[in-house]
Amino acid sequence: MDTEKIISEKKRASVLATYASRIKAFSRNARLYLLSEAVYGTATGIFALLFNFYALSLGYNEAALGNMVAARSMTALIMALPCGFLTDKIGRRNSILLSIAGYSASVALILLFPSTVMMYAINIVQGLSQSLSGVAMGPYLMENSEETERTYLFSISSGMRMTATSIGQWIGGYLPTWFALRLAISAMDTKAYSLSLWTVALGSLAALLPMLLVSTRTNKMSERSTFAPLSFIRKNPGKFQKLILPTLVTSIGAGLIMPFMNVFFRNVHMQTDTSIGVIFAWGSLAMGIGLMIAPALAERFGKIQVVVISQALSVPFLVMLGFAPWFGIVLVAYYARTMLMNMSSPIYSTYVMEQVDPESRGMLASLTSMATNFGWALSPTISGYLQVRYGFGPSFMLTIVLYSIAITMYYIWFWRPDRQKKAAVSG
Repeated sequence: MDTEKIISEKKRASVLATYASRIKAFSRNARLYLLSEAVYGTATGIFALLFNFYALSLGYNEAALGNMVAARSMTALIMALPCGFLTDKIGRRNSILLSIAGYSASVALILLFPSTVMMYAINIVQGLSQSLSGVAMGPYLMENSEETERTYLFSISSGMRMTATSIGQWIGGYLPTWFALRLAISAMDTKAYSLSLWTVALGSLAALLPMLLVSTRTNKMSERSTFAPLSFIRKNPGKFQKLILPTLVTSIGAGLIMPFMNVFFRNVHMQTDTSIGVIFAWGSLAMGIGLMIAPALAERFGKIQVVVISQALSVPFLVMLGFAPWFGIVLVAYYARTMLMNMSSPIYSTYVMEQVDPESRGMLASLTSMATNFGWALSPTISGYLQVRYGFGPSFMLTIVLYSIAITMYYIWFWRPDRQKKAAVSG
């Protein structure tokens, strides 16, 4: 028994030592990006929690919210390829700086000019910023890491963002009440939400500072052929489609419910803004924990194996989240689903980036961004309509079906060939 305990402790120490050594290998540019991500994530966490409530306080309904999310995501979809070429020209660092600055300005403009036209226009600006940062992030992390620590960097980047988001959501849950007490108004008053969102506009500017300290690299991409990615696609027919299609299907499912989770908790389970902020904060923290442990699991069991198993395990919890009659079960399901479904995201991002040559990564990041934003552009409008007419049930059912289809794609296209390949080598 003592021997087993000693062996177990040695294995645990070995895992922790490996984790520490991978983190220690992060470059200065990678560390500065993580710091920026932490500040930016806190600001966006506040916005993610409160924007829907701000819009509802102005008189918009769930269908209008769905259209706003769709406008934002449709812009990100349409602009993904142009943004991919732009990041190749101006560099990943400058693209990230431009994205953060655009996001901060868009929040300020929503608060200064909350007309219907402006609400949609600013969501379009946010979509552009979202597309730019989404396309730049993967290649930036690839360029500023080596193979040994790369999976850890992708996962810790996502984990840092989620942890910061949880802090932002926790803060965001209390901000309207804090301002309301000082102004002697209701915590659900438009002014309370507006003042709370000003912390986002001002706070996100601080995320620019670490990125300004990033040392610039020679932009060799601008010297390469613009048609290099197209050449790769011709030489590898079908590869881009297989890498991207599961992401597309997943995004269509996610777009049906994820933009409305705060509305789901308020309308279906009668939770207050403060309670929802705490729920979201713990949910993001659960996601952050999952993201932190994911690279060690991927290193031991394989990247695509972790993707398939974690996402498959999340589906039963999604069923409980949507249809369990008791809030305690719903809450546990929300945390479990959030952790399991999202822990595989950076693992798959790393896997995807490793499948193509450096010249094609910008194109692949653009196409992946398009796939992600297609679902978020299409689905919220459909879900908003379904919610007004039938409630959340149909949206959850569709999401469950789409997630199951995507998991099957991962297994058939990547895991099964990998097993056959290993069997052939061992044979």
